[in-house]
Amino acid sequence: MAANDQVTTEVDHVDQQAQVVVPRQRTPQRTGWRPLHVAMIGQKGMPATYGGVERHVEEMASRLASLGHRITVYCRDSYGEVTEPMYRGVHLRRVRTVASKHLDAIVHSAASSLVAIRSRPDIVHYHGLGPGLVAPLPRVLSRAKVVQTVHGLDNHRSKWSRVAKAVLGTAYWMSGYVPDARVAVSRGLATHYADRFGRLTRYQPNGVNAPVHVPPDQIVERFGLTPGRYALLVGRLVPEKAADMLIRAFRRLPGDHRLAVVGGSSYTDEFVAELKELAAGDPRVVFTGFAYGDLLAELYSHAAVFVQPSRVEGLPLTLLEAASYGVPIVASDISPHVEVLERDGHGRRLFRDGDENDLVSALERALADPAAERRGAKKLAERVLDEYNWDAAARELERLYLDLARR
Repeated sequence: MAANDQVTTEVDHVDQQAQVVVPRQRTPQRTGWRPLHVAMIGQKGMPATYGGVERHVEEMASRLASLGHRITVYCRDSYGEVTEPMYRGVHLRRVRTVASKHLDAIVHSAASSLVAIRSRPDIVHYHGLGPGLVAPLPRVLSRAKVVQTVHGLDNHRSKWSRVAKAVLGTAYWMSGYVPDARVAVSRGLATHYADRFGRLTRYQPNGVNAPVHVPPDQIVERFGLTPGRYALLVGRLVPEKAADMLIRAFRRLPGDHRLAVVGGSSYTDEFVAELKELAAGDPRVVFTGFAYGDLLAELYSHAAVFVQPSRVEGLPLTLLEAASYGVPIVASDISPHVEVLERDGHGRRLFRDGDENDLVSALERALADPAAERRGAKKLAERVLDEYNWDAAARELERLYLDLARR
């Protein structure tokens, strides 16, 4: 941020739930600065319990609030009941929706947009492709500027039907032309939008908090996992995450390592049932359901290797989180993963996207020499913690908001 854009921090405090230092409200030094009212729409809600978009919104919204802006996050009933009006300085607003795979997001986004417009926000910020289908509403019915963050090309995700993919294809096209500003969480996505639409798309990556190492407790008692003797997968259990390929590959490995599959259904109950059937008969495969807080910290703290076999991603927070803990990584060689890992080596094993045999080979390399893999993973952790910073991302987003509001 330029010198004339700086703001000063009065006193910092520690957010106990997030376990990060969060600056309190800041006083503007620049003439013309004013607090903005921002409506965030598209995420399922806060506090974030699962989902990369939800974690992104919580971390960014709370920091923007600490900078002195009024941030309202619109929450869905399906993500848990909102019992408090504020969380981490962010206003929470529950808006009803339709609990349906195909209607949940779009109905909630449309209803939230109409509610938000009545409060006269300066910025309406949509997260994800699908919610951006209703971005014309604030463009037409208000003076608010519209921002859209692209977290991934959702129209490529295999969980959707042909009709849903067609609708998301329309949302993808609109995301290139409707918003006043676009933000992409990876360099690859920003380049894709520049090439496809010829429009400026700002690269603002996800961040990661400093790891909180937790002694093994729940993982041993609840799931029978031995520290340093299990592989870890974390994420929604949807087809494009390729958990099925990972389970098949893991079952081909000899030895007593276990595989912890951490996550649950995202309107994909049939796929989850297929995964459990695929793992039947192998007690080494453990399904934990969704995990967050201390349990997730335990899982990261004591894993032998973290595996990210996804075929479609934006910039996965789980990959950044695992790397921050110094856990050796095995990941498919899709662009967002290579963007973080850079190359194959100790602590960062890449395998060919969709190639089960190559995944088996990568797992074998990652587990063969734990000491060397840990040394490589430690170097990766240092770089990830340095490059992927929530505070820096929030300041860049604030500058974008202020630039738009002045127009």
